[in-house]
Amino acid sequence: MEPTPEQSPHHAYPDHWEADVVLRDGGTARIRPITTDDAERLVSFYEQVSDESKYYRFFAPYPRLSDRDVHRFTHHDYVDRVGLAVTIGGEFIGTVRYDRIDDRGRPASAPADEAEVAFLVQDAHQGRGVASALLEHIAAVARERGIRRFAAEVLPANNKMIKVFRDAGYTQRRSFEDGSVHLTLDLEPTEKSLAVQRGREQRAEARSVQRLLAPGSVAVIGAGRNHGGVGRTVLRNLLAAGFTGRAYAVNRAFDAGLATLDGVPAHRSLGEIDEQVDLAVIAVPAHRVPEAVADCGEHGVQGLVVLSAGYAERGAEGRELQRELVRQARSYGMRIIGPNAFGIINTAESVRLNASLAPESPARGRIGLFTQSGAIGIALLSGLHRRGAGLSSFISAGNRADVSGNDFLQYSFEDPDTDVALLYLESLGNPRKFTRLARRTAAVKPVVVVKGARHSGSTPPGHAVPVSRIPDATVSALMRQAGVIRVDTVTEMVDAGLLLAGQPLPAGPRVAILGNSESLGLLTYDACLAEGLRPRPPIDLTTAASPQDFRDALAEALTDGTCDAVIVTAIPWVGENGEAETGDGQVLAEALTKAVAGGSAKPVAVVHVEIGGLAEALAAASSTAAPRPRTVPPAARTRAATTAGTPAAQEATTAPAAPVTPEAPTAAESATSQEAAPRAGRIPAYPAAERAVRALAEAVKYAQWRRQAAVPGKVPEFLDDTIDEAGAAALIEAQLATAPDPRGRPLAHDEARELLGRYGIAVRPTLPAPDPEAAVAAAARLGYPVALKTTAPHLRHRADLGGVRLDLADEEALRRAYGELTDLLGKPAELLPVVQAMAPRGVDTVVRASIDAAAGAVLSFGLAGAPSELLGDTAHRLVPATDRDAAELIRSIRAAPVLFGWRGSAPVDTAALEELLLRLSRLVDDHPEVVSVALEPVVVAPQGLTVLGASVRLAPPPARSDLGPRRLPNY
Repeated sequence: MEPTPEQSPHHAYPDHWEADVVLRDGGTARIRPITTDDAERLVSFYEQVSDESKYYRFFAPYPRLSDRDVHRFTHHDYVDRVGLAVTIGGEFIGTVRYDRIDDRGRPASAPADEAEVAFLVQDAHQGRGVASALLEHIAAVARERGIRRFAAEVLPANNKMIKVFRDAGYTQRRSFEDGSVHLTLDLEPTEKSLAVQRGREQRAEARSVQRLLAPGSVAVIGAGRNHGGVGRTVLRNLLAAGFTGRAYAVNRAFDAGLATLDGVPAHRSLGEIDEQVDLAVIAVPAHRVPEAVADCGEHGVQGLVVLSAGYAERGAEGRELQRELVRQARSYGMRIIGPNAFGIINTAESVRLNASLAPESPARGRIGLFTQSGAIGIALLSGLHRRGAGLSSFISAGNRADVSGNDFLQYSFEDPDTDVALLYLESLGNPRKFTRLARRTAAVKPVVVVKGARHSGSTPPGHAVPVSRIPDATVSALMRQAGVIRVDTVTEMVDAGLLLAGQPLPAGPRVAILGNSESLGLLTYDACLAEGLRPRPPIDLTTAASPQDFRDALAEALTDGTCDAVIVTAIPWVGENGEAETGDGQVLAEALTKAVAGGSAKPVAVVHVEIGGLAEALAAASSTAAPRPRTVPPAARTRAATTAGTPAAQEATTAPAAPVTPEAPTAAESATSQEAAPRAGRIPAYPAAERAVRALAEAVKYAQWRRQAAVPGKVPEFLDDTIDEAGAAALIEAQLATAPDPRGRPLAHDEARELLGRYGIAVRPTLPAPDPEAAVAAAARLGYPVALKTTAPHLRHRADLGGVRLDLADEEALRRAYGELTDLLGKPAELLPVVQAMAPRGVDTVVRASIDAAAGAVLSFGLAGAPSELLGDTAHRLVPATDRDAAELIRSIRAAPVLFGWRGSAPVDTAALEELLLRLSRLVDDHPEVVSVALEPVVVAPQGLTVLGASVRLAPPPARSDLGPRRLPNY
């Protein structure tokens, strides 16, 4: 919506203030600046506000707005006077306005930094979090315009508005003056305000997904009369699953006389349905989808599952259609799964929803599954079903234009029916938010991720998201830091999910192995060593072992304090005639199940070779999945549909309320409860030792992360005494002022040294040596021994090419080295040689920090040299890094033993190295303009370290979407 020239002579319409938000009840709304074109909307909105709300706003009866009021409230300069509106379906449901004032409360302009703020929300929409969302956005606008405080006058009886201000988390002052409450809010974000904002975001987005997964009624738009179509298939799957709510078939091509289809009411449009429709599944051609979405929006549908294809996966034209689809749906307050989706499933007994193309609804279980690919979704559903695992929920999001993996994490975090979240992702729309949500969710339940399209360097068709420049290995490291279990294949994801959903977390890496095959036991033992576990010697029960022998051995291992997990290996029994007997796996399954029936605190996994029915029997004997619901006969479904209007039917089919978690458990509480209260779950079975061991190894690493996350790291306070944040900020501002290029500029050596020095990072000085005489003079100034090295870009940090001469003890050695260097590599003007004082001997390392527009600031560490670069032996952590992150960072590279006395060498000063990492982390966290830092090499000696080289690049900071007010992404 564009303003007229009269409205904004000096400031253009700020379209970056427009945002889609999720409200407290899970519906969506749009926040945007108010313009002169909104006069009629404002008047209509005001007429729908109660007299009481008007009184609270104006402190007096105010039945209608005058023309002067309308002009004032719709004409803004977007600097000193700003108004925002919340809209649904294009109509206002709430407004907020600020006016800049001086210290006497009179209208003012900059540099005055205080503004008076006032809200008004339609009574019908109060309690949905509209005012809270408006406060977040108007506060962000005010900060952008140089306003640091809000002042508000509120009547004492207006408890709702007082609560909005009180609960926002900003630093505030309150006084009672002239019969009203005077509030002053400091708009600088605080730790509390950010926590409040993210808590509201979590509850709202979780509720929005819950509304999709637990509807009280579903309409399938595009269900045809002919069998085999997509819409008709979804309708039949919905009914076959025993959906507990009301179902409708909608198709504009239906004959006027058609009353039912597959036993449910048939209608030509949603307008013919007399009752509320919560969820619409759209299965019509893409060109008819806008009409269907409009029909849904005008009749109060809460959410959409769009199965239709022909969008972003078809190219630029389809991508624009997809964006318009999202805009249209959100304008009505609806969220979308899709387009090009496979569907959704919720196995809860109170819902039993299968609004997907999956012909059979999975059993009820404790695993939540999200996938961006329909084909992968089919494979995962099939694999889980084949192995007897049940699901709590399933979302196949297709092009993921709206509801994403982040939303699924929000829902899974507080869903009491989900113990493990599995996600197949092909793109990360907001990596910063993903790692934040994953860390919080992983603190209470496992999150297992397969990332597709890892090496293609491009976004999959249909996924219009920012592309991260960081390599996949870095993405994997950052996921690990957040507690995510990153696996490579969907098979590994199922393997890990089965173990985590059915077994307790291991207390450590010690593994007992027992079975009736020495060879299979040795294979398992080797696999454990390869995965970093600590296996005990396998216990061979011999091929004559009976199921009772297995039971006894397993029971003994479970009580043995020297092991943390047990792997049972089994091959078919050999009969008296020497022939293998595949036998009945049911007998062995019962024996193993009885051994763990007491509630073992240790995980158990089974590796079996050609034992028929064992995996199925284990799943049936010890499954956490609830019994499959009885399929409702078509006649019964028809009766349910025709009696849905009765009070009893409404009570029986109402969707369950959103799960509410008053206060999320702390990581310590969740870790303790997880390990202290063992789950009597299913025993997972694997056809190969490597698969079982890999799943167990992931569980061991995750359990260790949980224990460490229970006591989070911190940034040591001693750093504050040696850091000059203000001085660094002044240097950065001065340097960027000389470089208007938005790409920024690299700092010269001395500039980089000065900036790093503000954070206690000392870089050893270098002096230029354009000729031998200059080199000798530099050495005399620095003191012998010295190093002579080239700084030409093609030779920098390449000692292997002969561009570095070390331990030059006197002038003669220096002159000789200078001559050799120029004879071998070229003229001094090409080599750019420098002289530097020698550092104490130690291990050469590399420390880097960089900012990725999508993932954020990343801290990296590795050893210097070609071998580490070739092997990719570099570790990464997100900034800000804690003391624990720094310690883990230097220990997580494969070459870490070199730092700790490998082969009798002296251990180096890792404490000094950790401090350096923390200082660099603090620098890039405090100053996002520092977009790249490389300290190379950093020589770590037994006592202390020396930074020999440093490069720093400054640029205007990239936008931080994770620190602003809540908003849905627009891809």
